[in-house]
Amino acid sequence: MDLLLPEFGLFFWTLVAFLTFFFLLKKFAWKPILEALNERESNIAESIASAERVKKEMAAMQSENEKVLNEARAERSQILREAKETKDKIVADAEGEAKGKANKIISDARQQIQNEKMAALTDVKNQVGNLVIEVSEKVLRSELKDKEAQEGYISKLASEIQMN
Repeated sequence: MDLLLPEFGLFFWTLVAFLTFFFLLKKFAWKPILEALNERESNIAESIASAERVKKEMAAMQSENEKVLNEARAERSQILREAKETKDKIVADAEGEAKGKANKIISDARQQIQNEKMAALTDVKNQVGNLVIEVSEKVLRSELKDKEAQEGYISKLASEIQMN
């Protein structure tokens, strides 16, 4: 039971040691500890404020990023649309030009065929005419070998010309 009821001497020296320790702590350690706590508290408050500020900035940046992204998507769509229109125009122009060239080639070919056909017909007519003349000449020479037959044929032709 002695432990539960300490003696007066032990109590006194414990109280003196405690008060001395308390006084020393108050004189040398209490202000630095409170300053450190206050500084820590202000640092924490600044950090929280800074975090809030950064959070707001991040939200603003995110909305700005989304706005820029939407603008980029719209611009990409516009560029793709213009590229498609340009491609369609180029294809249509090329098709029109190709059709025009094809029609010109066909027209030129038809004209050339017609010219060659006319040249061939003319050549055939000339050859037929030459053959007719040669055949007629040979026939007339064989039939008109003597002078008397020639004069009779000339008279016959002269009378036919006068009738016409």
